[in-house]
Amino acid sequence: MPLHDKEVHPSPTRALLFDLGGVLIDIDFERVFEAWARHSALRLQEIRQRFTADTAYERHERGEMDGASYLSHLRGLLQIHAPEQAVRDGWNSVFVGEISDTVALVRAARQGLPCFAFTNTNHIHQQAWSAAYPGVVSLFNEIFVSSELGLRKPEQRSFAAVAQRMRVPPEEILFFDDMQQNVEGARSLGMRAVQVTEPEDVRRALEEILPS
Repeated sequence: MPLHDKEVHPSPTRALLFDLGGVLIDIDFERVFEAWARHSALRLQEIRQRFTADTAYERHERGEMDGASYLSHLRGLLQIHAPEQAVRDGWNSVFVGEISDTVALVRAARQGLPCFAFTNTNHIHQQAWSAAYPGVVSLFNEIFVSSELGLRKPEQRSFAAVAQRMRVPPEEILFFDDMQQNVEGARSLGMRAVQVTEPEDVRRALEEILPS
């Protein structure tokens, strides 16, 4: 979507900050549910209904719960009767592939501005996407991971911590995320932020701040 807040945020953009899942890496939780359903006493629809971003999910993404404990939580919650590795493999099947159009846009943008990423993720998923998508990882000066920060989006203090690590004032950062609540969290700190529903949203925003 176009940036309509130039008068409210007159500061120049000095750095770009991107979410990963849903912006640069395509994800699909239906693949996860189908993988788990093969080992569960529950029907697929019941798995969809029971799986939520619950307290354990959030603690896992903040690094407060280790992977083995979270997978054990899932096995009980979803009645999965399978070894831990099968649950882990299902969990990692969420990743579909690179969103190539957005990857190309970031690759071009980084010639003019430093690019960073901030992702809500856990150690299990971090290992998976780091190994599967080195081309995405290499785009960024640094990737900030919620399970390492101990903070997750959309908490305002998570964006404050990231801006401090970037050494860029929040109002000089342009942030891209597919979730509206995360966009609002970034804006609450003074960042300019764009909700991404397709690569064209990224393209339009970058065209407003970068030379053609």
